[in-house]
Amino acid sequence: MTTGERVLLIEDEEMVRTLVRAILEARGYEVVEARTPDEALRLGREGTPVDVLLTDVVMPEMNGPQVAAELSAANPGLKVLYMSGYTDDAVVRHGVAEGTTAFLQKPFNAGALTTKLREVLDGA
Repeated sequence: MTTGERVLLIEDEEMVRTLVRAILEARGYEVVEARTPDEALRLGREGTPVDVLLTDVVMPEMNGPQVAAELSAANPGLKVLYMSGYTDDAVVRHGVAEGTTAFLQKPFNAGALTTKLREVLDGA
């Protein structure tokens, strides 16, 4: 099964990144991994085509919304799904507006991840 859709995954925790990639690839998505925001921005500058950005919110160099803003400047139709294990307050402080953006709270299961990602891709 392939969806034909490419996901840019930004996650600084290797175990989480590996697990999310395995879940998405098992469901037919093509996954491009970035361990850091800088790596993701480099992929964007190189013109790596993606359908959706799946990014952690809180990361060392730059937060998820900042990376999404920079990548969206070059790719205006880019869809974004944020994920975080931090509390609501911390997530809001890092630029994810409560209730206005697609968000997935960690920990999540495979079904929650793929359902939410599908909603984002379909514009629901």
